[in-house]
Amino acid sequence: MKKQRILVVGNGMVGNKLIDNLIQADHHHIDIMAFSGEPRLAYDRVHLTSYLTGNHAQDLALVDADYYQQHQVHFSLNDKVTQIDPLAQTVTTESGRLESYDKLVLATGSYPFVPPISGNDQEHCHVYRTLEDLDAIKRSSQRSRAGVVIGGGLLGLEAANAIQNLGLETHIVEFAPRLMAVQLDQEGGDLLRRKIEAMGVTVHTQKVTTEIVAGETLRYRMNFNDGSHLETDMIVFSAGIRPQDKLARAADIAVGERGGIEINQYCQTSHANIYAIGECALWQQQIFGLVAPGYQMAKVAAQHILSPEQTTPFTGADMSTKLKLLGVDVASIGEVHGKTEGTLSYTYKDDIEQVYKHLIVSSDKKKIVGVVLVGDTQAYSNLLQIRQNGMPLPNNPSVLILPNLVNDDSAAIGVEALPDKAIICSCFDVSKAAIKQAIISGCVNMADLKASTNASTGCGGCSALAKQVLDSELAKLGVEVNNHLCEHFAYSRQELSDLIRVQQIKTFEALLARYGNGHGCEVCKPTVGSILASFWNDYILQQEHLELQDTNDLYLGNMQKDGTYSVVPRIPAGEITPERLIVLGEVARDFNLYSKITGGQRIDLFGAQLNDLPAIWQRLVDAGFETGHAYGKSLRTVKSCVGSAWCRYGVQDSMECAIDLENRYKGLRSPHKLKFAVSGCTRECAEAQSKDIGVIATDKGWNLFICGNGGMRPRHADLFATDLDTTTLIRYIDRLLMFYIRTADRLQRTSVWLENLDGGIDYLKDIIIDDKLGLGAELEQAMADSISKYQCEWKTTLESPEKRQRFQHFINSSERDDGVQFIEIRHQKSPAPKGNTLEIDKPVTA
Repeated sequence: MKKQRILVVGNGMVGNKLIDNLIQADHHHIDIMAFSGEPRLAYDRVHLTSYLTGNHAQDLALVDADYYQQHQVHFSLNDKVTQIDPLAQTVTTESGRLESYDKLVLATGSYPFVPPISGNDQEHCHVYRTLEDLDAIKRSSQRSRAGVVIGGGLLGLEAANAIQNLGLETHIVEFAPRLMAVQLDQEGGDLLRRKIEAMGVTVHTQKVTTEIVAGETLRYRMNFNDGSHLETDMIVFSAGIRPQDKLARAADIAVGERGGIEINQYCQTSHANIYAIGECALWQQQIFGLVAPGYQMAKVAAQHILSPEQTTPFTGADMSTKLKLLGVDVASIGEVHGKTEGTLSYTYKDDIEQVYKHLIVSSDKKKIVGVVLVGDTQAYSNLLQIRQNGMPLPNNPSVLILPNLVNDDSAAIGVEALPDKAIICSCFDVSKAAIKQAIISGCVNMADLKASTNASTGCGGCSALAKQVLDSELAKLGVEVNNHLCEHFAYSRQELSDLIRVQQIKTFEALLARYGNGHGCEVCKPTVGSILASFWNDYILQQEHLELQDTNDLYLGNMQKDGTYSVVPRIPAGEITPERLIVLGEVARDFNLYSKITGGQRIDLFGAQLNDLPAIWQRLVDAGFETGHAYGKSLRTVKSCVGSAWCRYGVQDSMECAIDLENRYKGLRSPHKLKFAVSGCTRECAEAQSKDIGVIATDKGWNLFICGNGGMRPRHADLFATDLDTTTLIRYIDRLLMFYIRTADRLQRTSVWLENLDGGIDYLKDIIIDDKLGLGAELEQAMADSISKYQCEWKTTLESPEKRQRFQHFINSSERDDGVQFIEIRHQKSPAPKGNTLEIDKPVTA
């Protein structure tokens, strides 16, 4: 059977989504070919700004060549399609390549609109659309003091945020009387302006630029039609988008009067075998400039190509938005400009907290017509669901926007009232029914739900609602949504942590007597041991703490699969003197240990027998080494590049910062292991964005990234704060780590902790940066108390003859255990495989 050949012109987010839908549905009976006009495959334009704050191109990638090749998807990069022949069913590319198709999908997107202003094509005038555009903006910023964005819409505010993050004096020029004129009413726009200007960005509204000429004090002068002017070094045009429909026009495919490729409910164009999706498509005279409608079109087009008779038609998309722009929470739902007759309005305004909420309902008070939220968008998810699903409003609709108001009518907005068809995640079209099915299939937390359904992995705006649905449905299924640590404690780890801290409980026995029952188990004992160590930092081998430790902590070393132990001394930031390096070599030689330099910039020595550990560590402690805590749920390493001390690209001393951080937090016990890294510039050689705490140097200070990790479920760290001085950086890390220690579940990595944290990273910023709960000083003091009690556990152990006796193989003898057999691997000792005593890779002599 001949495969159906499908060509996809455009490999942006929507084009890639179409291909993914085709793959998931039936990739064995189709032949897919994708064309990209850019030099790379699809990447995340929604988070484009993060490219200027430390992310690399590969961090934004949505797909890689291996994935396409695995599913037999052919692709061509940097080769635009220049011609379509609908009769011959072929396309021709810029390089002269000719390809035929059975079905053709145009996902060409849009292009930035640049107003026809004299002087708009000069060297430091840019648009804000692709990674190459951002590279050009970054180059210009390095030779500029001030930058202007022309356009005060969504993309314009994103561009202004990027320019400010690059360290430039930033201005926004908008011809309308307010910012975000399409989404906000006048009062909402006014508040947004005040909040943005408070952050150092100057806003100019009702300004029409007539020309760009040479400046007197800066590079350019922008002249406005009211006679005023503004000088700047760089200009970014973000005045809107236009559908990329040039190909369709040339091929005599129907386009709208004002642009856009006309499509029907199945995303077909005027030629039945040609489809259009995303920002290039015009449905009922409407262009959808958000990614979620594009994803819906991609799903419809894929279904229609493969199974026309089973396709659910495209019926439009909601253009509601919820974003954080220059640090300001903004949301808009429905029609907010009074175009619907007979509407009624409810307004809540708080000038102290700088919050504005405007709810517009139908004349009978039964339907939501529109909503504007600025400064507080917590109600967005509920309000959107009510509108989308036609749910009845409370008797007094004002309760939907008033804060902290308890009213029986508010029950109407609970997640239980949502119908199964309600779309919880619009980015990936995940319904409440899909979440329910995922829960039936075994999802019990947000991490499971994200992996199973993709819900909340796009823009992240639905995370709070998805969590509410998860908890509600688990409860309905009879799954007890309790957080008890184990049968011996009817408390969560967080609750036990609070009890231990507030009640100053210092031992497991005291905690068990007051708040537990029974004798404890392998779950609660190490958990409580970790909490006690985090807060009080006692010597973990004190008699009252011994029964709480696992094997690794009991013997202050990681047990390996052959029963021997690893020796891992601390080497902060990987910096080591020749003398200490020689000591490590001599110890490895004298005790016949396997040695390895790790990815965390330490030297691990493997194969130490139990009774050799004190002698090994005595030599290391005498040479000035400390334990590296490789055996504990604690800080492991702070990886670093060489920074400005050696590297010609370095802008800060990453080595000194990494050493200071490692020495500050060494020995800190936590729910799971912690790994840090510090990079001296945005080239990111220390891979800081895959760590629990990542620090990247800027020319103004440090950018702080949090809650990333590698491992079985890698997670990219989130940018938490920018351009910090060292004192503020340490203050934020102190608060963050202690808050994590207090609130995380047992054995929960920072990445999973953040994913399951109600309110996510925005809530965390409120706690750590804005100190909304007033915990900042307390968290800092708690960290200072823990740090003040640090001790090298091996040094303390070596000073106690009683503790040294724990490291004998035999109770009544100091003899070694000679039952362990070793072979050679690459000329170093290695444990013998079961049933095999062969010598491997030994030198061969004639």
